[in-house]
Parts: sequence; C-alpha cells; structure tokens
Amino acid sequence: MTAPTCFSLTTTDHVAHLVMNRPGELNTMHPTFWRELDELLTQMHREGTARALVISSTGKHFSAGMSLQTFAGAIQMDDQSPEGRAAIFDLLTDMQATFTKIENLRIPVICAIQGGCIGGAVDMVTAACIRYASADAFFCIQEINIGMVADVGTLQRLPKLVPFAVVKEMAYTGRRLPAARAMAYGLVNEVFDSAEATLAAALQCAKEIAAKPPVAIWGTKQAVTYARDHSVEDSLRQMGWLQGAVWSNAHVREAIAAMKDQRAGDFTPLTRLQPFTTLG
Repeated sequence: MTAPTCFSLTTTDHVAHLVMNRPGELNTMHPTFWRELDELLTQMHREGTARALVISSTGKHFSAGMSLQTFAGAIQMDDQSPEGRAAIFDLLTDMQATFTKIENLRIPVICAIQGGCIGGAVDMVTAACIRYASADAFFCIQEINIGMVADVGTLQRLPKLVPFAVVKEMAYTGRRLPAARAMAYGLVNEVFDSAEATLAAALQCAKEIAAKPPVAIWGTKQAVTYARDHSVEDSLRQMGWLQGAVWSNAHVREAIAAMKDQRAGDFTPLTRLQPFTTLG
C-alpha cells in the first residue's frame, strides 16, 4: 500500500502503535481514512508480527467522527429509489466491516482516548478490547444530533459494555458521557490525568500483553469474544475445542521458567497469513 496520510504506524518490541495524525481536522473520518485504516488492519492481521495494538490520536480530540463533508459530496446517499436505498445498505455493510476488523484482529487492541470521542469514533473504540481515557475525554453518540441513527457498530457493541439504559440515554439525547462516568459504567478501564499518561498506560498494557505467548493471547481473545455472544454452555464447549487446538506444553514450560528466572519469555510468533487468492 502507499504511505498512509491519515495515520502513522510504528512497531516496537512487538507492540504496534497506530496514530491518527490529522489534529487540524479533528481526525475526522472520510473515505481516505476508512481505506487506509482497512488496509493497515488487513496488513497487521496477515503479518502476525505485532502482539498487541495501541490506537491513539493527536490534538485536542481523539476523533470528531464522520466528516460532514463526506455526506455533502463524497458519498451519495440516494433515498429516492429502492435501488438507491439498497445501495445504502451495501455501503454501510462495507464500512461496518472495517471496524469489525478491529474486533477480529488476531491481537488485542487498546484505545488511548483524549478529548472528544464522537460519532463514528464511538463505533471504532467499542470494537477494541480495552479503553483508557484522559480526564477530559467524553463520548457522544453524535448521529442523533444530526438527524440519523448510529449505524457502524455503536448501537450493537455498546450495550455489551454498559447498562442498556445508559445506551438509550446516550443514543436518544446525544448527550456527552464524561470519562469518569464512562469508567463507572465499565466503558473505560481507567482514567488518567492527561493524554500523555493515558497513552503511556496503553503502551504499558500492550507491552505486558506482548510478553505472553501470542497463540495463547489469540485463543483468549477468541474465547472472550465468543462468550460475549453465546451461552455459558456453548462457550464452555467452544473452550474445549479451542484449548485442544492451541495447547502447548512447551509454551507453558517456557512461561513458568521465564517467571522463575525473571526474564522475558521466548515464544513462537503467530504464523504469517497468506491470502488464499495468492496461492497456487
């Protein structure tokens, strides 16, 4: 892919750090943003070299969500015919798939949020595993304020994270949810005094995750996500198949030895994925 314009991506000690880098535009989401994010997530998923991903931002706000200019011209939302409305469905399905890549990424994803996390940004961070926030952060389902329904994941994922009544209040009113209340409800893991402290905590968490056997982290993410959407009985059955697939006596011995020796463990990385269409 060509060099991204909306993001920077670095990897240090198996921790990938994806930064939204358009603070002057409040890191709004337009077609280029979506395309670059999709490409970067796909690349990361296939390579398997990173063991955790931190997503952070620059400037006053994490992201102001969808660019309003996008609705004005870049995306044609034809509501005058059944064919046009069907195309809206397909367009949204495509956009939803990008944020679902965050949820389905082979590694845990941690968001470090400062300032406003608005509209599409809420869709984005609810697909992550862990959310840290600065004291000035707030969350807003902005879509209702501009006459539409949130449509890229917020209304589907947020009820899995916070009380249903809180989701309804946010979705119906468009009110801001401050960081302290977000932590009290369970949306945010921890609140920090500054954006710098928030990012440092996210990177430290990612570093701890990266020190574990990658396939065990992969299995854990698979199990937790599955259990969220299935019964205990079904999830226990899935866990049996999953553990049977990823169990490694060597990894367990190495993890225990590393703890005893107070050293970093030496673990096998995830296998690089090769798209099926490139085989043969």
